[in-house]
Amino acid sequence: MRRTTTLLSASMLAMVTTVFMATPAEAHGYISNPPSRQAFCAQGKIACGEVKYEPQSVEAPKGGRTCSGGSRFTELDDDSRNWPVTSVGNTVNFTWSLTARHATSTWEYYIGGTKIASFNDGGRQPGATVNHSVSMGGRTGRQKVLAIWNIADTGNAFYACVDLQVGGGGNPSPTPTVTPTVTPTSTPTVTPTSTPTNNPGGTWSAGTAYRAGDQVTYGSASYRCLQAHTALTGWEPPNVPSLWQKL
Repeated sequence: MRRTTTLLSASMLAMVTTVFMATPAEAHGYISNPPSRQAFCAQGKIACGEVKYEPQSVEAPKGGRTCSGGSRFTELDDDSRNWPVTSVGNTVNFTWSLTARHATSTWEYYIGGTKIASFNDGGRQPGATVNHSVSMGGRTGRQKVLAIWNIADTGNAFYACVDLQVGGGGNPSPTPTVTPTVTPTSTPTVTPTSTPTNNPGGTWSAGTAYRAGDQVTYGSASYRCLQAHTALTGWEPPNVPSLWQKL
């Protein structure tokens, strides 16, 4: 009888562990402007797999130097793919959109393994958006910038790569010039061309900045916002339970 109970307990523990491991990570953050690779994935500009639904979750241990950081989103590391490119000047304003505001040690920017900028937050909690002005150091032509958000109280970091054409004009605002584009596998979407506005109580729409507590409708259901964020295509309320609670 004791052996049967022990085997049953072990089996139940394995099942619980499996369920826990399969639970998606909470939302965190990524570079939204100029659009990072995962941002373009979320917009449907290029087919990327699961990262389309959680561009904010490219999380891995600190010290990585790849676009995925060693996470499961390895498609972001493939430089042979037809990634859209944003034309910028020598100074670029990078905007991070954060859906979970973790205490931060540093923000780092690299080109070709060389650190070109670093910003030390000293463990402070950032706002919902973070902006950094970064010099390209006189570089021209196509450049891939690796940006890293190092969390202060864990061993993890968030990773994002941004493909730029340096020397093609000033930093685009608010809508970047993107070339080339890939025909999406689903209905094309339109990138917002104006500053996002709050729309509590209305119908959910991409490009709108939502605050915790805002209520929207999507389909025939109502949802309450759990974390402040700017909505992207692919982040429809049924797809991101970490951001929206069905009422």
